[in-house]
Amino acid sequence: MDSDSKTPTRVPRDFESLRSIIIERKTTMPKRLAQVAAFALGNPDEIAFGTTASIAAASAVQPSTLVRLAHHLGYEGFSDLQSIFRERLRDRTLSYEERLVTLEQASGEDEDANLLSGFISAASQSVSRLAATIQTDTFTKAVDILAAAETIYLIAKRRSYPLTAHMTYAFSKLNIRHQIVASPNGVDPEMVQFATEKDAAIAASFSPYAADSLSQAEALADRGVPVVAITDSAFSPLAARATCWFEVAEADFAGFRSLSASMALTMALPVAIAERRRKRSHAKSTK
Repeated sequence: MDSDSKTPTRVPRDFESLRSIIIERKTTMPKRLAQVAAFALGNPDEIAFGTTASIAAASAVQPSTLVRLAHHLGYEGFSDLQSIFRERLRDRTLSYEERLVTLEQASGEDEDANLLSGFISAASQSVSRLAATIQTDTFTKAVDILAAAETIYLIAKRRSYPLTAHMTYAFSKLNIRHQIVASPNGVDPEMVQFATEKDAAIAASFSPYAADSLSQAEALADRGVPVVAITDSAFSPLAARATCWFEVAEADFAGFRSLSASMALTMALPVAIAERRRKRSHAKSTK
């Protein structure tokens, strides 16, 4: 039996479990399987909607590679693997009205208490998961990069925007020069052109990734600007262009994803940057 036909000891039946196994095994996967696995996690809707031929063309592999990936992960065939992505899509594309109906159906007698408890539980799970998985070396590297920057550019859109909104407040209070890339008149691409190698950026985006965040982070990376990314997967297109990155997997309640872990991280970064700069300044003054 060749290496890419081996099956894992457990076959994931939900998207998050599948994502975790792919990330665990990405360094040992054959090159072509890793390529299509990366495409799958970066483009889950394409996997859910596409045909074998269209997905193979989009990920630049042969259709047989999709079948090989499915077998490698323990599925009976590609359609079995594809069903996981379709189930994810069903869960993630619930309208807000549908999510509220789901809450009503699951709330029981004490609706308000159960709703509040659900969101608190999701927040707690998110923070606990981050505490268990975050690498302090990565945090230290990020602080080193950002503390040395002349200007810190902040990039986030849609549900990730509150992270940069908070950091704008924190950086302002801590006297740290920054620029949030969120212009009301649509000049964000021009704003990032002012960045130089002496600056740095923090970019946050989660699946489904905001196209503007990805293009702006890529533009900064192309200019030699170090990018610290906050995202949800090793296969995230944002992680691929980052100097260093944090993987933050937020739990959800009834389809509403928490931002608690991401917010904890973005609260810590400005304070750590300010403290690093204070210590450097003190060391220089005592020489």
